[in-house]
Amino acid sequence: MPELLSFSPGKVYLVGAGPGDPGLLTLKGKALLEAADVVVHDALVSPAILDMVNPQAELINAGKRRGVHSLLQAETTQLLIDKARSGKIVVRLKGGDPFVFGRGGEEMEDLCRVGLSVEVVPGVTSGVAAPAYAQIPLTHRDYSSSVTFVTGHESAGKYRPEVNWEAIAQGSETIVVYMGLHNLSYIIGQLQLGGLNSSTPIALIRWGTRPEQEELMGTLENIMDLVAVNEFQAPMVAVIGAVVKLSEQLRHNSNQPQRKL
Repeated sequence: MPELLSFSPGKVYLVGAGPGDPGLLTLKGKALLEAADVVVHDALVSPAILDMVNPQAELINAGKRRGVHSLLQAETTQLLIDKARSGKIVVRLKGGDPFVFGRGGEEMEDLCRVGLSVEVVPGVTSGVAAPAYAQIPLTHRDYSSSVTFVTGHESAGKYRPEVNWEAIAQGSETIVVYMGLHNLSYIIGQLQLGGLNSSTPIALIRWGTRPEQEELMGTLENIMDLVAVNEFQAPMVAVIGAVVKLSEQLRHNSNQPQRKL
């Protein structure tokens, strides 16, 4: 049994909720949800995780989905500041891991700037968990000794993209793209310019680790047609590389449920 944990009022805890399966939430994260006075959560935190929150806690949705923001980023940060300064145990609950494409670093900077105490509780990131539940090993001695995690949805307002897709194509054997469905056609084109063959396998994994997880397998050449035919939608992660081919082979000996489109 883990030692009894104690948490400090007036402090903000950046907690990774994991990708959706409640069994992947850390013990410390669960204890914090049960002790919290205020939980400010993202849109993609699963209902099963939210069910663990202290029933007396104030639950606030600060989620951001494409084109729909419950709260602006500045409003979210100010909310955390106000709640912590009122002496509450405040949990900022992030999908996946707070420091992996979760704006956790930005929020921590702002909170520390005003003198608040902040603690990070890591979570399992979807870029690792979703492929695992789809029986795609990100590394394999015969196929891949390198992995790159990259956002497919850069922050708005940039005068030019900063992701060098051509360099990633040349420098990594497995590529995991977060939040990339809207820009997927562009990303594929850039990767091909970087040298990836049109026959390179790609897997799109929607709602990774949840009961409704779906997988769409194809190649760089045909995946956009498959997306259209199957009306495949976000949220999803994409896995690109030879390791995707192992999914079909490994799933025969797996007990994990899947829905392959």
